[in-house]
Amino acid sequence: MAERKRGTVRDLRRDNRSVLLWSLYFGGARSRQELSTATGLSPASVSNVMRELIDDGIVAEVGSVDSDGGRPRVLLRVNPEYGYVIGVDVGETRVQVELFDLGMTERAKADFPLDPRQHDAEAVVAAILAGISTVLTDSGVHSGSILGVGVGVPGVVQQHPEVSVDAQTFGWRDVPLERLLRAGTDLPLRIDNGANTMGQAELWFGSGRGAQNAIIGLIGSGVGAAIISHGSADRGSTASAGEWGHTPVIVGGRTCRCGNVGCLEAYVGAEAMLERYEEAGGVPAQGDQETALAAMLLEAGTPGTIGQKIMDETVLYLGASLGGLINLLNPERIILGGWAGLLLGERYLEALRETARRHSLTHPFSTTSIELCRLGPDAVALGAATLPLERFLNG
Repeated sequence: MAERKRGTVRDLRRDNRSVLLWSLYFGGARSRQELSTATGLSPASVSNVMRELIDDGIVAEVGSVDSDGGRPRVLLRVNPEYGYVIGVDVGETRVQVELFDLGMTERAKADFPLDPRQHDAEAVVAAILAGISTVLTDSGVHSGSILGVGVGVPGVVQQHPEVSVDAQTFGWRDVPLERLLRAGTDLPLRIDNGANTMGQAELWFGSGRGAQNAIIGLIGSGVGAAIISHGSADRGSTASAGEWGHTPVIVGGRTCRCGNVGCLEAYVGAEAMLERYEEAGGVPAQGDQETALAAMLLEAGTPGTIGQKIMDETVLYLGASLGGLINLLNPERIILGGWAGLLLGERYLEALRETARRHSLTHPFSTTSIELCRLGPDAVALGAATLPLERFLNG
């Protein structure tokens, strides 16, 4: 019984510490009194935990505010330089690695191009490890100050019995990604689907703040989504929920990279849009996918062009799929992100809203907003960095 009591007290202290860290991190600078009110913890508990956090260097005093007739109240905040986190975005055309302080201010960034037709696991692992080394060197941050590395990848991420990735469009089957990375780094690792990491970034810092039920769509070379239910990601029974790009929009349609036919990704992913443009007689601009898609969007502004035809079709397919999500899941918000999603949304957001309206029921559409990601094309890496940050806040 004594051992159980000690464990319970230890757990309670850890839980109090976590509650206060979360409140302080997202609430900004606060006094001890404000923390007590916000968390429901007693002033004595708050003072004890804050004393420990200050002694550890996790929390810093940042000034004071006047109180009603009493002594000024000292303001506290999480010390952004206590530690650092690294976020990795494994995309179709690049591996992007970013290092952040605890205030999520970017301190260093590295990009490693990938051949969109070649996604050998060893090459991806080598790029991730090289990126980690580069951002540590460029930032001057010692590896001992890194709280962890988060990695966002396409496909289904299984966490047990070991972290493995099934990414059909990459040709990956049960790739033991964590084990492969462990050969080159001893930093704490967390790995998740890239759409989920982008979804967490938007939920914490962007267009998803405050939403309990939302869908964050990632449109790049391919298409994915994070489904937020009751404030947290819904991964389904086997962690494969969110494969929005592989829901059918046309029976017997184009062959998708996954091997099936008629998938949304076969019409709306950047790679597919450029293929459809070329099949219709268009000549894609030289350069990477982003350059080529931007040029096609520019052409689409001229009536009667191939670019306009392809983009009109794309808006129809994507808008109809958005309507289907609204009918099926009844979200508060749908947030479109990813580099291609942002390019599309900047020009066609109103058209997408109208098309979604025509393909959804009146009531659920009236309670759903369709917005763009606020965090830009780097949201996957930022969201990946929140994975070790989340572990830190949880104590």
